[in-house]
Amino acid sequence: MPYKVMIVDDAAMMRLYIASFLRSQKDFKVAAQASNGEEALEKMLEHPDLDLILLDIEMPVMDGLEFLRHARPNTTAKICLLSSVAVNGSKHAAKARELGADAVVAKPSGTVSHDLEEKAGAELAGTMRSLMGAA
Repeated sequence: MPYKVMIVDDAAMMRLYIASFLRSQKDFKVAAQASNGEEALEKMLEHPDLDLILLDIEMPVMDGLEFLRHARPNTTAKICLLSSVAVNGSKHAAKARELGADAVVAKPSGTVSHDLEEKAGAELAGTMRSLMGAA
């Protein structure tokens, strides 16, 4: 049974790229999508059995860090930051980890990374499997 994933990113094209990437990973499936943290909190209530949340940081209404503050105490899902500003070692990544993010993967070319699969696909897939204990 594939792991259930929620994609949280304000860029519709980025959600499309991530969903397309996930379709190529037979052990993961998109269960929900949200365009900001507030919407993602609502989707968590609709999908309490999520296994993984792929989370952007810079979003309107509620950003990824604020989402983490609210979501972490209320879900057992692993949370992987997928962001252009939260690269490993950055202050954003450190804050996200402090708030409960389980992993950080950098978007390879900015906010809308059309080359996600090509440039970061192997890292993202490995990180997701590691978080699920399926590495």
